[in-house]
Amino acid sequence: MRRMAEELTTDVAIVGAGPVGLFAVFECGMLKMRSVLIDALAETGGQCAALYPEKPIYDIPAWPAIEAGELVTQLERQILPFAAPRLLGRRVEGLAGEPGAFTLTTDQGDIVRAKAVMIAAGAGAFGPNRPPLDGLAAYEATGGVQYYVRRREDLRGKRVVIAGGGDSAVDWALALKDIATVAVVHRRGKFRAAPETAARLDEAARHAQLDMVIPYQLHALHGIEGRLTGVEVATLAGETRILPADVLLPFFGLSMDLGPIAGWALDLERHHVKVDPATGQTSLPGVFAVGDVASYPGKLKLILQGFSEAAVAAHAIHPIVHPGEALHFEYSTTKGVQGLAGA
Repeated sequence: MRRMAEELTTDVAIVGAGPVGLFAVFECGMLKMRSVLIDALAETGGQCAALYPEKPIYDIPAWPAIEAGELVTQLERQILPFAAPRLLGRRVEGLAGEPGAFTLTTDQGDIVRAKAVMIAAGAGAFGPNRPPLDGLAAYEATGGVQYYVRRREDLRGKRVVIAGGGDSAVDWALALKDIATVAVVHRRGKFRAAPETAARLDEAARHAQLDMVIPYQLHALHGIEGRLTGVEVATLAGETRILPADVLLPFFGLSMDLGPIAGWALDLERHHVKVDPATGQTSLPGVFAVGDVASYPGKLKLILQGFSEAAVAAHAIHPIVHPGEALHFEYSTTKGVQGLAGA
């Protein structure tokens, strides 16, 4: 059902409502700048909410471990006092204007007028890289093939085959080994995951807590009327075996697409937006990029670095929103945040 188009006026239009986009609302709010969040997904949180809400994140300061969904919840609480409107389930299509007077349009007909734009769109719209297997769509429709784990408990007692050699494959193998029968399929013995978690995977295999199927690749799916019963795997030499399975989780990465943003005359580098690391500004004055979508020498793709970039960009945007007004830097411990406990 098509949504009613909205027309909004704000100081900063934030394109992307993942963790970095949410924190950008906070940083703008602390500098007395209003913001609007726009995201193609129907909910805030970006990949954290859509792909792995129950996956723990270990590198958020002051949180030894926090589930991705809980991180989004806490960020939502943090920005509550700033009451930023959200245009969710909308994809930004057009950008026109200049610093102090931009107009953005969405695929739903919304119009957002803003003095500055901050792109926090991760690497754009995303979707899974699907394995080239016959009959794949039928198994996707029944849940026999899944690319995201929304609820760990949904897989309790299941026979799960995990394919891939990156962080997602290893992390979910470790997360599911205690509640499901897990087999990990990879074409070689070396994994691309973090060394610590790869070592934990090897340890789990030595204790027969899961099955390592190496060196094999996905070859075919077996089942009845879309209900998965087995996953056939093969070596490069053509040797095959069938793994009993209720669910296949292929983790072969995501395909990223900047979409219409790629046509905004921004200086791009391999589907990312090049920025000045001192300000976060792109090649288009008044348009800034933060988080995974931003590219510059020494860039680290970490949520915490995205948080820092949001703060830097907000301070660089302040003169555009409040021209001629001096910005006196203050710590949040000094100024507080109205509406938050302890402020």
